[in-house]
Order: sequence, then C-alpha cells, then structure tokens
Amino acid sequence: MSALVNAIVMLGMLVVVPTGLRLTGQPELERIRRLWPLFAAPGALALWLPRGTTATALSCVYAVGTVLLALHAPRRTVRGRSPDPVGIARLTALAAPAVAATALVAERSGHELFGFDLGILALTVPHFHFAGFAAALIAGLVCRVSDGPAGRFAALSVPVGTLLVLVGYFLDDRAELAGGVVLTAGMWTVGLLTWRLGHEEGRDRTTRLLLFSSSAFLVATMLLALSWALGEATGLPHPTLTWMAATHGLGNALGFTLCSLLAWRRIRTHDASRTAVRTHTEGRTA
Repeated sequence: MSALVNAIVMLGMLVVVPTGLRLTGQPELERIRRLWPLFAAPGALALWLPRGTTATALSCVYAVGTVLLALHAPRRTVRGRSPDPVGIARLTALAAPAVAATALVAERSGHELFGFDLGILALTVPHFHFAGFAAALIAGLVCRVSDGPAGRFAALSVPVGTLLVLVGYFLDDRAELAGGVVLTAGMWTVGLLTWRLGHEEGRDRTTRLLLFSSSAFLVATMLLALSWALGEATGLPHPTLTWMAATHGLGNALGFTLCSLLAWRRIRTHDASRTAVRTHTEGRTA
C-alpha cells in the first residue's frame, strides 16, 4: 500500500495543486503557483526516503510552501449578511495542503502526532490533498457556474464535511461518520452538477467524456468512503484501509480529481478562446 499511497500523494503535490491554482483565476496565486515545484519536489522526494532527518527536512520544505499557500486564503468569506460559498470553498482548498503537510512532517519523522499512528498519518496526507484541496476547489468552480441552491450546497457542504471528518479524528468514529455523510452528500451534488455541465450545448466530445467520467467515479468512490465510515462507527463489515487506498483513493485521484481538472482546464481554454474571438470581431466591426 505504501508505494500506491506515495504515488497518489505525488500526483496531488506535483499536478493537482498547481493545476487547481491555475483554475482559480486569482492573480494573487500566480506567484506561489510558479514557485510551487520548489516546495513540491522536495516533499515528493521525502515520500520515498526512509523515515529520519533527511526525509523530515524535505517534508518541512513542502510544509513551508503549504503555509505560504494558506496565507493566500480569502480573508472575507461573507458576502453581505450571508456566507460566500465560493469563498469558503476556496479557503478550505488553500488551507487543506497545510494539514496534509503537518501529517507528512510528523509521519516522516516517526512522530505519532496527537496519538495517531504513522499509518493513519500517512493516509491523512492524500486525504487532505484530494478530499480537502481538490474536492473543495472543484465544488467552488461548480458553484460559480451553477448559481442556485444545489451549487451553494455543494460549495458549503464539502468544506463542512471535510472539517467534520477532521474533528472526528479527535473525537470518535460517530463524529467521523457524520462528516462522511455530509461530505458524501456534497460530493454527490458536485457529481450531479458536473453531469449536467457535460450535457450543456457547446461542449466538445473530450470535455463531455471527462465530465461524465468524474461524475461516475464520484458515485462509487464516495459510496466506498461512506461504507468504511459506517463500518468504523458501528462495527459492521467494511473494506480494509489497504482496499480503500486501492479503490477509493485511486478512484478519487484519477477518476474524479484528474478528470475534473482536465475538463475544467479545457472549459477555461475554450471560454478564453471564444472571448478572444468575440473581442477581435467586435474590434474589427468598430
């Protein structure tokens, strides 16, 4: 399981985070995005080294990058008198890698942080790259183009569910189950809205396939997450952590996250090209 988890984490560090930062469209994140490989490469190397001083030092370099990223989180998450769902989702996304990096530093140093064993800490790292950063970021993107109750619910429930899961780590399995239920509801809503985006006119075949694939994978991967949380809370039979890494983890990383980010990148490129053509045409007409 270690090699598989390491490969998933590397994908999160080296590909998912910088791609996601580009998709935010926030100019203030451009500098940290360009510098990101300087932090992510040492972090990725630390995954494959034996626990000890060198691995800890390299993971600390990555932790510095995640802290700098968290400092770019939006300071205002309230619009008028109501919460801004997109702002809350973005705040969650930008803060989540710092949680992952904290777990990474502890695990690479062999320190059982807050009483969690090294195996749980190792799995916390991919969880907060994908269920934290990627899921919240994508929920915010979906909310921006799906103006309505479903979009707002998705953008708010994914951060709330992620936070409840984190709190459940410190309380008990029932609290973690509650977080899993909220997170699953939010992610399934993201999947539904993503499926609808795939049916919109003007989508090319590849973009449709990526959107449909990400939606389909979400149904299966979140069902696995829910069954695991339910089993932990009630003692019912449920998948092992090894099985979860090979199914839920891999499916979320490749099936949902990667397909979603590629689809959104294509959507942004298409929209930018269309805007450029319209501007050029209007300029010639004028």
